[in-house]
Amino acid sequence: MVGMNTLDTISEKVLRNERLSYEDGVALFHSNDIVALGRMANHTRERLNGNLAYFNVNRHINYTNVCVIDCQLCQGAYARKPGQDGGYTMLLDQVFRFAEQEYTESLSEFHIVGGLNPELPFSYYIDLLKGLRARFPAVHLKAFTMVELDFFVKIAHQPLEKVIEQLREAGLGSCPGGGAEIFAERARPLIAGHKMSGPRWLDVARAVHRQGIRTNATMLYGHIETMEERVDHLVRLRELQDETAGFNCFIPLAFHPEHTVFAHLPTTTGMDDLKVIAVSRLMLDNFPHIKGYWVTLTPALAQIALRFGADDLDGTIIEERIIHGAGTPTSRGMTRSQMEKLIRDAGREPIERDTLYNPVQRTSELVGRGSQ
Repeated sequence: MVGMNTLDTISEKVLRNERLSYEDGVALFHSNDIVALGRMANHTRERLNGNLAYFNVNRHINYTNVCVIDCQLCQGAYARKPGQDGGYTMLLDQVFRFAEQEYTESLSEFHIVGGLNPELPFSYYIDLLKGLRARFPAVHLKAFTMVELDFFVKIAHQPLEKVIEQLREAGLGSCPGGGAEIFAERARPLIAGHKMSGPRWLDVARAVHRQGIRTNATMLYGHIETMEERVDHLVRLRELQDETAGFNCFIPLAFHPEHTVFAHLPTTTGMDDLKVIAVSRLMLDNFPHIKGYWVTLTPALAQIALRFGADDLDGTIIEERIIHGAGTPTSRGMTRSQMEKLIRDAGREPIERDTLYNPVQRTSELVGRGSQ
């Protein structure tokens, strides 16, 4: 339990727009005064983004679930080893047909991620981007996590900078933030022992930013990490953002233990979810946006998150396999009108955005296929 004197001191820092320390972050996570945390985070959120709440119209393309690495978070939930039952890999023509089926004039982004499939050559990813760009020139291609980019270096036998350059020329617009999990040297080997290290994830993100490509960043919480390890993760991201200013948005992701080796663990509580969003907003003073990812939070809690530091709810999505494979109970899609109502009912002003947070003006209410 954290005393009021400590919270009062931190609150004064927040009101002065003063950077919080690692020790401040730890104190915030150990506090049970969720109202005080929300008040501070909402102050920062409104200072940065006013009453606006962002969303976009996007579609996910999960091109393969075949993955060569053993990740305790994913095996059994989504990923399959090469040759294992339930594995799939989309041929390029299948990717393009799927994209054509999902496309509407409202669509502004394809979000493209997949497993690390050793049977796919690097040319597959180049041709995937080129093919989508040729067919949908107005749609932003947000593709490939830092983990995937690191894997491309191995299969292409080329330097990271060259790999990124070729992907950018093929149509890569930005990168999602997945694969960061938790950076802590104690916890990371236990949950993602064969995945790239935390420092390597940060190195790849740095290289992407240096080529003018913006990315997101994530933190997976609610497994075996400590409060101190959460703050360590946030501080490392903040330090890289000081260096590159290349992060668009931070997305805290609640761990869903169902169908994983950690199925015995409880799911996160609403209290913890709101606390993570609030502390993230307070610690990441140089990140322009904090996302309350409605797919993992549920739409109801995502509304509350808009008062606890979040200013973005992600997209209408429709088809997403990785998080849903892990057991999240939410619907697979939401229409624009549903998203706007969700935001208005929370007392915020909905703003449809593109991937880089430029407002999108629409005349039609139609979003396309989704939950009605």
